[in-house]
Amino acid sequence: MLLFVLTGLIYSCEKELQDADAVIVKSIEVSGGTLLDNSNIEFDFRDKHYNATRNNGKFNYQRGFSDSLGEIKDVLNNKGFQRYINNTIFEVSEGKAQAYAGSVNSVHYFSVLPYGLNGAAVNKSYIGKVEIKSNGYHKIKVTFNQEGGGEDFDDVFIYWINTETFKADYLAYSYEENHGLGLRFREAYNERFIEGIRFVDYNNYKPIESQAKLEDLDSLFENDALELLSKIELEHVVVVL
Repeated sequence: MLLFVLTGLIYSCEKELQDADAVIVKSIEVSGGTLLDNSNIEFDFRDKHYNATRNNGKFNYQRGFSDSLGEIKDVLNNKGFQRYINNTIFEVSEGKAQAYAGSVNSVHYFSVLPYGLNGAAVNKSYIGKVEIKSNGYHKIKVTFNQEGGGEDFDDVFIYWINTETFKADYLAYSYEENHGLGLRFREAYNERFIEGIRFVDYNNYKPIESQAKLEDLDSLFENDALELLSKIELEHVVVVL
């Protein structure tokens, strides 16, 4: 009887560790978790200033910068997208509004990962355990439903969650571009916790070979078969809870 109970416990633990939802929930928890549900986060990314206010499901994402037209402020919230020029609403075409909204959302989305990956439109599947640089990782595939999944719902992501720390140390994604399918692999670095929320910067890579597959990018990274394109760096991060 005791052997049966122990076997059941071992099986239960192994199943839990190989459950994509459980791994993602744990990763979100160690990266700030519910602190983000009610927060105000500001940072600079490249030549633009970003602000995100979250309040129990309500959100207001902003991007501000200057150009030849003056001071631009893009606002994306639960009601939709709006552009302001010198504090006056500026009407843009539906296509441009979608593009601007997608750009604003993308930066805010990546800034707080893996927060948001437990949403209703998110689908997760456990690929397996792998090693990268002698560390163990849960390899998890993430897709999105069309309803609630945003404009780029057909993008596919893979996350590598450290088996010891449950932090998301690597991610990769595929996306549609003009000449076909684009692939990117990101390596997190410069980890810091601000008011209990984890922020990282990324080395942003693409595969050298055009025939590479998304699922193989970790192996290509290990074998120096990726090309460093850019660095994704958040500066002057401020968090108010």
